[in-house]
Amino acid sequence: MRLGAVVITMGNRPAELKALLDSVARQEGDPIEVVVVGQGVELPGLADPSAGIRTVELPENLGIPGGRNVGIEAFGPGGRDVDALLFLDDDGLLERTDTAELCRRAFAEDPRLGIVSFRIADPDTGETQRRHVPRLRASDPLRSSRVTTFLGGANAVRTKVFEQVGVLPGEFFYAHEETDLAWRALDAGWLIDYRADMVLLHPTTAPSRHAVYHRMVARNRVWLARRNLPAPLVPVYLGVWLALTLVRKPSAPALKAWFGGFKEGWTVPCGRRRPMKWRTVWRLTRLGRPPVI
Repeated sequence: MRLGAVVITMGNRPAELKALLDSVARQEGDPIEVVVVGQGVELPGLADPSAGIRTVELPENLGIPGGRNVGIEAFGPGGRDVDALLFLDDDGLLERTDTAELCRRAFAEDPRLGIVSFRIADPDTGETQRRHVPRLRASDPLRSSRVTTFLGGANAVRTKVFEQVGVLPGEFFYAHEETDLAWRALDAGWLIDYRADMVLLHPTTAPSRHAVYHRMVARNRVWLARRNLPAPLVPVYLGVWLALTLVRKPSAPALKAWFGGFKEGWTVPCGRRRPMKWRTVWRLTRLGRPPVI
């Protein structure tokens, strides 16, 4: 099974990026070709054909899904030049040297498996944040399971998924783009696994560190529902998230940004609507995460 890897970068973490690329080069099995996408930055001296590293320098920051989509297309339309693509944060590090082989084996053993979500662990403490376990029952991050979404900067996707359901929603820019792809993949019959033995080391962070966090989380939550849910579930899903947001008592500026994004989600076009089948709703429910939360 041929593997490639996509890494997007703002060019502000050169030491961490080099460490990540070295960890990819150390993977057992066939070499992995890597495409590094510079989001509005130049990447001088990084391309190394002998090491299987290519670069794509974008004139502007296209956001996380937009940048990753460019990386996918660097492997041919829909990434078809390889069988699966790893997506890795530029400040992450593959802890083990057999992660690529574990991915190959997982995809080879289950032809319905479309996406594998890695476990993210802090390099100093070994801790996995609850938000990095892509299921509601997240108290045991060392337990692998079938899930309904995946982690954007630590995963592997079979490229047949992109061929069948399309790439990431570039208009999202940041937040919930993984769930949008996951729901479309599940609706097409693919499976998603969370694998605790495939580890990306990554410093513990808070998502709210991004200035656009509250606005885009709210806007993209609306877009996610509008694009993917059967009409009766749209108000239920968004009502639940509105209630959860209020219960968490964000600051006044954060709440203002959130409601601004929520309004934007209803007034700005969000791409093609493809509501999932009701049997997919039932599948999500049986997997422990009905699409209302």
